[in-house]
Amino acid sequence: MSAPNEFLWALVGLLLTIAGTFIEIFITNPPWQWAERGLAVESLGITSQIGAVLLTGCIAGRNAGAVSQVAYVILGLFWLPIFAQGGGLDYFREPSFGYLLGFIPGAWLSGWLAFRQRPKLEWLALSALAGLLAIHLCGIVYLAGASWLEVAPEMGLSSDNLWELLRVYSSEPIPGQIILVCFVAVAAYFFRKLLFY
Repeated sequence: MSAPNEFLWALVGLLLTIAGTFIEIFITNPPWQWAERGLAVESLGITSQIGAVLLTGCIAGRNAGAVSQVAYVILGLFWLPIFAQGGGLDYFREPSFGYLLGFIPGAWLSGWLAFRQRPKLEWLALSALAGLLAIHLCGIVYLAGASWLEVAPEMGLSSDNLWELLRVYSSEPIPGQIILVCFVAVAAYFFRKLLFY
Protein backbone atom coordinates (compact mmCIF):
# COMPACT_ATOMS: atom_id res chain seq x y z
CA MET A 1 0.00 0.00 0.00
CA SER A 2 1.33 3.44 -0.88
CA ALA A 3 2.24 6.01 1.77
CA PRO A 4 -0.68 8.37 0.92
CA ASN A 5 -3.13 5.45 1.17
CA GLU A 6 -1.65 4.37 4.50
CA PHE A 7 -1.94 7.93 5.80
CA LEU A 8 -5.57 8.13 4.67
CA TRP A 9 -6.40 4.78 6.30
CA ALA A 10 -4.59 5.80 9.49
CA LEU A 11 -6.74 8.95 9.61
CA VAL A 12 -9.90 6.90 9.04
CA GLY A 13 -8.81 4.48 11.78
CA LEU A 14 -8.16 7.35 14.18
CA LEU A 15 -11.61 8.84 13.54
CA LEU A 16 -13.28 5.43 13.88
CA THR A 17 -11.52 4.81 17.20
CA ILE A 18 -12.49 8.22 18.57
CA ALA A 19 -16.12 7.74 17.51
CA GLY A 20 -16.12 4.15 18.77
CA THR A 21 -15.19 5.32 22.25
CA PHE A 22 -18.65 6.82 22.62
CA ILE A 23 -20.81 4.27 20.73
CA GLU A 24 -22.18 1.42 22.84
CA ILE A 25 -22.82 -1.97 21.20
CA PHE A 26 -26.27 -3.57 21.32
CA ILE A 27 -27.57 -6.89 20.00
CA THR A 28 -31.04 -8.34 19.52
CA ASN A 29 -32.42 -11.66 20.56
CA PRO A 30 -32.25 -14.35 17.82
CA PRO A 31 -34.74 -13.93 14.93
CA TRP A 32 -36.41 -17.28 15.66
CA GLN A 33 -37.53 -15.85 19.03
CA TRP A 34 -39.09 -12.70 17.58
CA ALA A 35 -42.51 -14.32 17.02
CA GLU A 36 -42.70 -15.51 20.63
CA ARG A 37 -40.96 -12.78 22.59
CA GLY A 38 -40.82 -9.89 20.16
CA LEU A 39 -37.70 -7.96 19.26
CA ALA A 40 -35.58 -7.36 22.36
CA VAL A 41 -32.47 -5.18 22.30
CA GLU A 42 -29.75 -5.74 24.88
CA SER A 43 -26.46 -3.98 25.58
CA LEU A 44 -23.24 -6.00 25.35
CA GLY A 45 -21.71 -3.70 27.97
CA ILE A 46 -18.90 -2.55 25.64
CA THR A 47 -18.27 0.23 23.17
CA SER A 48 -17.28 -0.23 19.55
CA GLN A 49 -13.80 1.23 20.21
CA ILE A 50 -11.93 -2.10 20.12
CA GLY A 51 -13.90 -3.05 17.02
CA ALA A 52 -12.65 0.11 15.31
CA VAL A 53 -9.05 -0.72 16.28
CA LEU A 54 -9.26 -4.27 14.90
CA LEU A 55 -11.22 -3.26 11.81
CA THR A 56 -8.59 -0.66 10.92
CA GLY A 57 -5.86 -3.28 11.14
CA CYS A 58 -7.82 -5.87 9.12
CA ILE A 59 -8.73 -3.42 6.34
CA ALA A 60 -5.76 -1.05 6.25
CA GLY A 61 -2.87 -3.26 7.33
CA ARG A 62 -0.34 -3.21 10.13
CA ASN A 63 1.28 0.19 9.50
CA ALA A 64 -1.90 2.22 9.12
CA GLY A 65 -3.48 0.35 12.04
CA ALA A 66 -0.57 1.00 14.39
CA VAL A 67 -0.12 4.64 13.30
CA SER A 68 -3.82 5.37 13.86
CA GLN A 69 -3.56 4.05 17.42
CA VAL A 70 -0.31 5.88 18.19
CA ALA A 71 -2.07 9.05 17.07
CA TYR A 72 -5.09 8.18 19.24
CA VAL A 73 -2.98 7.70 22.37
CA ILE A 74 -0.95 10.87 21.74
CA LEU A 75 -4.07 12.98 21.08
CA GLY A 76 -5.71 11.67 24.23
CA LEU A 77 -2.67 12.24 26.42
CA PHE A 78 -1.72 15.71 25.17
CA TRP A 79 -4.65 17.45 23.48
CA LEU A 80 -8.17 16.08 23.55
CA PRO A 81 -10.33 14.27 26.13
CA ILE A 82 -11.08 11.39 23.75
CA PHE A 83 -10.59 8.46 26.13
CA ALA A 84 -13.55 6.91 27.93
CA GLN A 85 -12.69 8.75 31.16
CA GLY A 86 -11.40 11.96 29.55
CA GLY A 87 -7.73 12.40 28.75
CA GLY A 88 -4.54 14.14 29.79
CA LEU A 89 -1.13 13.05 31.04
CA ASP A 90 -2.58 11.76 34.31
CA TYR A 91 -4.52 9.12 32.38
CA PHE A 92 -1.70 6.64 32.94
CA ARG A 93 -3.15 6.31 36.45
CA GLU A 94 -6.40 4.88 35.07
CA PRO A 95 -6.65 1.09 35.25
CA SER A 96 -7.70 0.95 31.58
CA PHE A 97 -4.59 2.75 30.30
CA GLY A 98 -2.71 -0.48 29.58
CA TYR A 99 -5.54 -1.59 27.32
CA LEU A 100 -5.30 1.71 25.43
CA LEU A 101 -1.58 1.10 24.97
CA GLY A 102 -2.49 -2.39 23.78
CA PHE A 103 -4.41 -0.85 20.88
CA ILE A 104 -1.08 -0.21 19.13
CA PRO A 105 0.23 -3.82 19.04
CA GLY A 106 -3.35 -5.09 18.68
CA ALA A 107 -3.94 -3.07 15.49
CA TRP A 108 -0.48 -3.95 14.19
CA LEU A 109 -0.89 -7.69 14.81
CA SER A 110 -4.39 -7.89 13.35
CA GLY A 111 -3.19 -5.94 10.29
CA TRP A 112 -0.09 -8.09 9.85
CA LEU A 113 -2.04 -11.34 10.08
CA ALA A 114 -4.95 -10.13 7.92
CA PHE A 115 -2.64 -9.55 4.97
CA ARG A 116 -0.74 -12.84 5.26
CA GLN A 117 -3.38 -14.56 3.10
CA ARG A 118 -6.11 -13.68 0.68
CA PRO A 119 -9.18 -12.31 2.49
CA LYS A 120 -11.06 -15.25 3.98
CA LEU A 121 -13.66 -14.87 6.67
CA GLU A 122 -12.07 -17.34 9.08
CA TRP A 123 -8.59 -15.84 8.59
CA LEU A 124 -9.86 -12.32 9.24
CA ALA A 125 -11.63 -13.57 12.38
CA LEU A 126 -8.39 -15.17 13.56
CA SER A 127 -6.51 -11.92 12.82
CA ALA A 128 -9.00 -9.84 14.81
CA LEU A 129 -8.97 -12.36 17.67
CA ALA A 130 -5.15 -12.24 17.80
CA GLY A 131 -5.33 -8.43 17.96
CA LEU A 132 -7.88 -8.63 20.77
CA LEU A 133 -5.63 -10.99 22.72
CA ALA A 134 -2.69 -8.60 22.25
CA ILE A 135 -4.80 -5.76 23.66
CA HIS A 136 -5.76 -7.82 26.69
CA LEU A 137 -2.22 -9.06 27.25
CA CYS A 138 -0.92 -5.47 27.34
CA GLY A 139 -3.76 -4.44 29.64
CA ILE A 140 -3.15 -7.33 32.04
CA VAL A 141 0.59 -6.70 32.17
CA TYR A 142 -0.05 -3.00 32.83
CA LEU A 143 -2.61 -3.75 35.55
CA ALA A 144 -0.26 -6.20 37.24
CA GLY A 145 2.71 -3.83 37.11
CA ALA A 146 0.79 -0.72 38.14
CA SER A 147 -0.92 -2.63 40.98
CA TRP A 148 2.34 -4.07 42.23
CA LEU A 149 4.00 -0.63 42.13
CA GLU A 150 0.83 0.94 43.57
CA VAL A 151 0.93 3.71 40.96
CA ALA A 152 -2.50 5.05 41.92
CA PRO A 153 -3.99 3.35 44.98
CA GLU A 154 -6.73 6.00 45.10
CA MET A 155 -7.83 4.81 41.63
CA GLY A 156 -7.89 1.20 42.80
CA LEU A 157 -4.49 0.34 41.31
CA SER A 158 -3.16 -1.67 44.22
CA SER A 159 -2.19 -5.30 44.69
CA ASP A 160 -5.27 -5.80 46.90
CA ASN A 161 -7.57 -4.96 43.98
CA LEU A 162 -5.76 -6.78 41.15
CA TRP A 163 -8.20 -9.68 40.79
CA GLU A 164 -11.18 -7.35 40.82
CA LEU A 165 -9.54 -5.13 38.17
CA LEU A 166 -8.82 -8.17 35.98
CA ARG A 167 -12.44 -9.24 36.28
CA VAL A 168 -13.78 -5.79 35.39
CA TYR A 169 -11.37 -5.00 32.53
CA SER A 170 -10.71 -8.45 31.01
CA SER A 171 -13.10 -11.20 32.11
CA GLU A 172 -16.42 -9.36 31.86
CA PRO A 173 -15.89 -7.61 28.49
CA ILE A 174 -14.44 -10.65 26.66
CA PRO A 175 -17.76 -12.31 25.61
CA GLY A 176 -19.05 -9.08 24.06
CA GLN A 177 -15.68 -8.40 22.46
CA ILE A 178 -15.66 -11.86 20.86
CA ILE A 179 -19.04 -11.04 19.29
CA LEU A 180 -17.45 -7.79 18.11
CA VAL A 181 -14.56 -9.78 16.59
CA CYS A 182 -17.11 -11.73 14.52
CA PHE A 183 -18.62 -8.47 13.27
CA VAL A 184 -15.13 -7.10 12.47
CA ALA A 185 -14.30 -10.22 10.43
CA VAL A 186 -17.49 -9.92 8.36
CA ALA A 187 -17.08 -6.16 7.84
CA ALA A 188 -13.38 -6.51 6.93
CA TYR A 189 -14.16 -9.31 4.48
CA PHE A 190 -16.88 -7.22 2.84
CA PHE A 191 -14.74 -4.07 2.57
CA ARG A 192 -11.65 -5.90 1.32
CA LYS A 193 -13.72 -7.58 -1.41
CA LEU A 194 -15.38 -4.25 -2.25
CA LEU A 195 -11.98 -2.51 -2.47
CA PHE A 196 -10.37 -5.39 -4.45
CA TYR A 197 -7.49 -6.16 -2.07
